[in-house]
Amino acid sequence: MAEPCSYGQHVLLDTMASLYADYVNESHIQAFHEALQNDEFNYFDFAASPNPSASPNMSPTNSIRVQKVSALSDFAPVNLRVKKKKKRDQMHDKRHDCLYLLLRWPILIFIFIFITAEFGLYVVIRQVVNGKEWISAWRGKKGALRKRLRAARNYEAWKEAARVMDDYLNHEEWKNIDEDNFYDWKLIRKVTRSLKVLREKHDVRGCLGVLETCIRANFAGIESSRLYSETYLGTKNLIESYYDEEERALEFIRESTQLTVDEKKKFFKSANTNFGISALCLSGGASFGYYHVGVLKAFVEANLLPRVITGTSAGGLIAALVCCRKDDELESVLVPELANRITACEDPISVWARRAWKTGARFDSVLWARKATFFTLGSLTFAEAYARTGRILNISVIPADQNSPTRLLNYITAPDCVIWSALLASAAVPGILNPVVLMQKLKDGTIIPWEFSSKFKDGSLRVDIPIQSLNLFFNVTFPVVSQVNPHVHLFFFAPRGSAGKPVAHSKGKGWRGNFLLSAVEQWLKHELTKNFKVIRDLELLPTVLGQDWSSVFLQRFDGAVT
Repeated sequence: MAEPCSYGQHVLLDTMASLYADYVNESHIQAFHEALQNDEFNYFDFAASPNPSASPNMSPTNSIRVQKVSALSDFAPVNLRVKKKKKRDQMHDKRHDCLYLLLRWPILIFIFIFITAEFGLYVVIRQVVNGKEWISAWRGKKGALRKRLRAARNYEAWKEAARVMDDYLNHEEWKNIDEDNFYDWKLIRKVTRSLKVLREKHDVRGCLGVLETCIRANFAGIESSRLYSETYLGTKNLIESYYDEEERALEFIRESTQLTVDEKKKFFKSANTNFGISALCLSGGASFGYYHVGVLKAFVEANLLPRVITGTSAGGLIAALVCCRKDDELESVLVPELANRITACEDPISVWARRAWKTGARFDSVLWARKATFFTLGSLTFAEAYARTGRILNISVIPADQNSPTRLLNYITAPDCVIWSALLASAAVPGILNPVVLMQKLKDGTIIPWEFSSKFKDGSLRVDIPIQSLNLFFNVTFPVVSQVNPHVHLFFFAPRGSAGKPVAHSKGKGWRGNFLLSAVEQWLKHELTKNFKVIRDLELLPTVLGQDWSSVFLQRFDGAVT
């Protein structure tokens, strides 16, 4: 008789079953492969009633395809591979005069020389600042406390280390002083007292009136980053008291019997609209996307995972993993063994080099489609994932045509779009993966090309973090960004410190390095941005691999919390 399995063994078995389950639908993969081969697709031909002479069981994927025969002339062989001449963009030339054509390249080379020099100086300045901060912050007791802070394995340990650091640097004195130029402390003090008095008097209508005034984004300036960059933990005690009193007032209104259910619904709906919601935004970043898994695991364990999640490229893959699974299913996949399912680079160089030479892309779209089905539980659509988990998945893509606008795919804009096809499009960086066709699932479970077989590619080339679209569709006002792109990290520099990370010297006061170094850093960064804007606005940069790269460094990469 077999012995019963222990709880730990059950957990291990569930994890193994979740990680090694096969969700590939061969008919869907075949339909995707055929869609990539066909340049044109007519949805109306597919949806029309079949020809009476045709077999009723014949499907578009099984029907005989008639190949068009073409040749250079009536006497030339058919299917002869002919090297096409590169077509010059005549419309582009007509829009510019001869002076543009004459000066375009000299100006571009001149600007790139300036960019190279400025970038080199910028790197030197950053290293000097890092050196000064290391000397002042990593020695003595302060250095020991900072090492303890960085070695924390969970939030509670980090919180305790941050409290000890604030005590050592005497930051509690700053917290106890209400007055500050970065927020309206008089208004916050007045509102806090009013809410407390009205709640103690059981004045529900009075609390409603005050809350309707103060529940809004950045009320009285209390969300200013400067109020959270002076300490390692928390902010002004007055602001903390205001948040606590506001929470108690909301609970008082929720439990009150003096208001009807309809009145409560109306108030909370209005408050939600005024205040907005949070969203988790996962950037692209190729293999650096592993960091997103740790971020998501921390949110899940703290039961703080936002309902709206967006991702591009590697971030989209991890976002789909979470948005397609329920909370109890996430425990078995957010484990180190998940890395065994992320095997995009398993092909040897002899395979992918030959593929890159033939197709112009290192990776195979169909092979990636098979791998992506694990993250999306098969061929789930955006609408099906939302109905299953209640989470709103957003994937940013752009059409292969460089003049078309960016698309944010979700259960509103593309409800029937198959998620794994959107993930491939979001990862289709020129030279890495060719643009792909998005697939649409029909009511009978079959999939066909979406939007007339148009092809799409990586949305992070223009919009890595789609903050404006999230605000438009879901009223997102607090985007939490997990940014792992190495070329973006280089330019993240807060001269007066950032939230939970004050300036390393002078007990968190002053400027990073010193005022002169911070000023030079800011000037160089703005100069680099200005030069890239000149290149973009004057249309100096040529199209490379079918993509305009001038906006890669000019988009916004951060959020309310990054």
